[in-house]
Parts: sequence; C-alpha cells; structure tokens
Amino acid sequence: MSWENFVATYCHTAGPLRLGHWACTDAERPAGRLGPQARNFRAMIAVGDHISASMAAASGPIAALTGMLHDRGIAVETLKFHQLRSGKTTVTFIRGTNGIRAEWAMGWSEDPTQSALRAVIACANRLLSVA
Repeated sequence: MSWENFVATYCHTAGPLRLGHWACTDAERPAGRLGPQARNFRAMIAVGDHISASMAAASGPIAALTGMLHDRGIAVETLKFHQLRSGKTTVTFIRGTNGIRAEWAMGWSEDPTQSALRAVIACANRLLSVA
C-alpha cells in the first residue's frame, strides 16, 4: 500500500463527523488536591449539517471527546492507542470499536492533543461508514 493510499484509508477526514474549535476551559486552574482531576472541555462538533457546541468534564481530551460523541449517539471506545513523534509532527494511531466492529485510524498534527483528537474523529468516521 502506498503512503497516499494509507493516509486516504486511515486518516479519513471526509465523513459525517467533523471537529471544530476545541478548548480546555480550565487549563490554568491550580491543583486543589493531589491526584488526577477532571478538566472541563468545550468543542464545536458537526454531524452532517448539524453543528453544535458540546461540553464535557473528563480526565483528558480523548475521554472528553468520546463522551461528547456518546452524547450524540456515536459510540467509539479506544482499544489501542499509539502516539509517535517525528520531527515537529506527532502521529497518533487508534484502534477503536463501536461494539460491533473495530477499525484503525490515524491523525497527525504538530500538537499531540490535536493529533489524538483527529485520530478519534477519523476512527469514528470509519466506524460510521458502511463497510
């Protein structure tokens, strides 16, 4: 498989699901206690022609996005997660399932969080597509 075909298959940017603005709304909040703490996240998510804002409290961005998608009836559970840095770029590979089938997907960006979020969206679009 050529690199172009690999990217076209696993970094599926076309699809009914698109992620717009993404932000951690309390990233500057000082730690009030020891241990993991939930953060609040906000996103603009489009499903087809319907665009709306979502908010979620979660331990991290992938958990927040997964929760936001679940609220829209889109199931994506991360089975495997691999993230690699190459120069200034981070590439994320995710194997996800909707409970019926599993798919691999990838995303990349200079920002590791954006790379992971893009991989989740690509995986969701692959799961939503008719096999």
